[in-house]
Amino acid sequence: MNAHPTGRAYGLTVIKPSLDVGGYFQHSGNMEQNRAAQAFATLGHPDRLAAFRLLMRFAPRGVRPTEIAAALGLKANTLSHHLADLTGSGLVKVTRAGRSLFYSVDLDAAEALIGYLALDVGRARPDLLAPLLAHRKDAAMRDTDFDVLFICSGNSARSIFAEVLLRDLGRGKFQAFSAGYRPGTTLNPFALEVLRRNGHDIAGLRSKHVSEFQTPDSIVMDFVFTVCDAAAAEECPPWQGQPITGHWGLPDPVKATGTEAEKALVFVQTYAALRRRIAAFVALPFDALSRMSLQTRVDDIGTEAHAAEKA
Repeated sequence: MNAHPTGRAYGLTVIKPSLDVGGYFQHSGNMEQNRAAQAFATLGHPDRLAAFRLLMRFAPRGVRPTEIAAALGLKANTLSHHLADLTGSGLVKVTRAGRSLFYSVDLDAAEALIGYLALDVGRARPDLLAPLLAHRKDAAMRDTDFDVLFICSGNSARSIFAEVLLRDLGRGKFQAFSAGYRPGTTLNPFALEVLRRNGHDIAGLRSKHVSEFQTPDSIVMDFVFTVCDAAAAEECPPWQGQPITGHWGLPDPVKATGTEAEKALVFVQTYAALRRRIAAFVALPFDALSRMSLQTRVDDIGTEAHAAEKA
């Protein structure tokens, strides 16, 4: 069984376990320094770094090698060598679900490596950490209102569903937005019909490019969610304020085939899946959770919903 950092198990068989990360990058001893050096050397190759960054955007969920190769434009055999190096360094783990392999970041190892760089290597110059810490939100999220952005590729259905659902289910506690990396000029008519039938106000909804939320005077988001795998794989500059991020990927209903009724049913199912995720999100006890705990709960919502829908 492959254990999630929170202690839950998801029924996946570990193919090649990561190196033991208990004290993996501690601050004393040559062996620990050598392991840290190995990890940094592994990330020193542009393609391995790109693969690690992509896996971080999907964390804690795993990604199939074919999806990684497609997103990064790498040949399968080349990617295989890079993934072997990443797993060998302890930064990435691989699990099997059925006949598929999934690669994911070992979050404990990643945290330890970042801690080694910041707290050991960087302790001689604490001033270097000040600009990073200054932009962080309060460790306990005590705000009564939160700004949330949902991103997908086209911003015509999934992210629009999420925006409207959070706006209406959040009862004024959340300010919801949505955007896409390649938005169309109009919203999908099936998506609009599903929203109408469920009593949502669709006035004013439109497709927006993600760049609208990346200007210097943009609203600083508290949460940023990707609701499709294509959006999670996109390169994106760091968000202002270091928002909590989540990947709640769902298949694109726009690609559904069949009769008009069959296509409409796929949009209804996508709406229902997002409604379950967002209902769980708005029910979180925000005033009682630390930033780290909130990130874990956001990850769990996506992982548990994904597992339930695949069952």
